Amino acid sequence: MKSGVVALVGRPNTGKSTLLNNLLGQKVTITSPKPQTTRFPIRAVYEDERGQIIFVDTPGILEKAKDRLSRRLGKIPEAVLKEKPDLILYLVDHTRKRDIEENRILGIVRKFKEVPKILAINKTDIKKPSYLAQYKFMEEEFAKTLEISALLRKNLNLLLDAIFEYLPEGEAMVETKEMASPLLNLDSKMFVAEIIREKAFLFLREELPYNITTLVEEIAERDNGLLYVKAKIITTDGRYRRMIIGTRGRMVKEIGMAARKELEVAANKKVYLDLEVTVNPHWQEEL
Repeated sequence: MKSGVVALVGRPNTGKSTLLNNLLGQKVTITSPKPQTTRFPIRAVYEDERGQIIFVDTPGILEKAKDRLSRRLGKIPEAVLKEKPDLILYLVDHTRKRDIEENRILGIVRKFKEVPKILAINKTDIKKPSYLAQYKFMEEEFAKTLEISALLRKNLNLLLDAIFEYLPEGEAMVETKEMASPLLNLDSKMFVAEIIREKAFLFLREELPYNITTLVEEIAERDNGLLYVKAKIITTDGRYRRMIIGTRGRMVKEIGMAARKELEVAANKKVYLDLEVTVNPHWQEEL
């Protein structure tokens, strides 16, 4: 059988999290239209009769990392690659022009000459705009190039075939028989916090790109079978808190309702989400 670690890299919003979620068939990391939704490496496992793949999803690199959090996140992809994965899966979005972010990531990937690399050109379900010609030169530096649509699951079977082709022979690295999900490094509190953060990103849109985080303080099952979740949305300033709460509390209710519905599907039981919005000007330094 084949077994190995695959590092998933690419600039922000190329669809890395969507690809990982659809490869594994269930949500393992949050997705949103905002850059840097992923704030830490997500490790998850795919397994079939051919073997086992440990995927590591990394944050994208921003061209201008102004705050401390963004600068720290920008160092994660190279740190993951220094752990010597068995394969690098490089994802690009052909609907966006190549820019300094792409050049920085490609420069990091080039440092690891001994690691086999696959180039996946994503969002092929979108025909225009297309800057595919700007990425053609990269094909020479990769063992294989595939055109995919992570959203529509197009050619993901071919992508898995290619990954297994370049992974080494070896025994399974993780025992999966007792796993309820493909998550490896997210405990239940962190998973719930990420779901809430995703919904906040989606509802707030361009209002608060990097000024919120989420914290789950308690998860408990009540005698009646109800799952009780106590959580916080934390922001840096009182004016942002008011925006998150919204007029007559409508915004935070919308966020909470959307998160609760997804958690009920994941847990297969009723969920009561006790959600509040608090202010901590220093949460980015404490993360």
